Amino acid sequence: MSEVTHTVRRAVIMAAGMGNRMHPLTLTTPKPLVKVNGIRMIDSVVDGLKANGINEIYVVVGYLKEQFYDWAKDKDGVTVIENPYFDTCNNISSLYAAREHLEDSIILDGDQIINKTKILDPHFTLSGYNAIWCEGETDEWLMQVEDGIVKSCSRTGGSHGWQLFSVSRWSSEDGRTLKELLELEFEKNQRKDVYWDDIPMFLHPDRFKLGIRIMNSEDIMEIDSLEELQKIDSNYLKINN
Repeated sequence: MSEVTHTVRRAVIMAAGMGNRMHPLTLTTPKPLVKVNGIRMIDSVVDGLKANGINEIYVVVGYLKEQFYDWAKDKDGVTVIENPYFDTCNNISSLYAAREHLEDSIILDGDQIINKTKILDPHFTLSGYNAIWCEGETDEWLMQVEDGIVKSCSRTGGSHGWQLFSVSRWSSEDGRTLKELLELEFEKNQRKDVYWDDIPMFLHPDRFKLGIRIMNSEDIMEIDSLEELQKIDSNYLKINN
């Protein structure tokens, strides 16, 4: 087993998006605050972080931001950060808004369900993403890994690789590098249309040595549409998009 050399000290939760694929629910409620079987998606994320001793939590908001301020009132350790570019830029703008908090961090989305809190363990050796082995075809981002090191990533998917999930850890050094490159790409190069993950995976892979955190498909649940939500929670079956 690899020696643990880093510990997550803070979390950045991405929660600024509009969740268009979950209309009409998200016309009035931001997607991370939608309840799934009685629990808000973002609550499963925050509870999982705190169960692992990660209590310094930054939530980046944009769409219907006022609802997050109300939600955060009784959440110790949670700080809301506004992304003023959420409706005109891709999610690189959200991480740019939180760029001062990337050292020794875990970055994850607020619109997912954490079923196994162990996947948010704060101890790690190499920066990198949670991943599951994908034997068959997928259209999700797929990484090729050799000797524990990420060698390449396909944004169009494939087979026989490690599917990337939006849970990632960053050492102090890599967090500083990520901040530097966010400022370069978002400010100087005006890259407003890319995912922040493009920076370590495609734009500047030579600046990082990334590993993976292996997990199982049932450990986390990503809900992308109203139809997927209805399959999980029958309370929404009467709603049409």
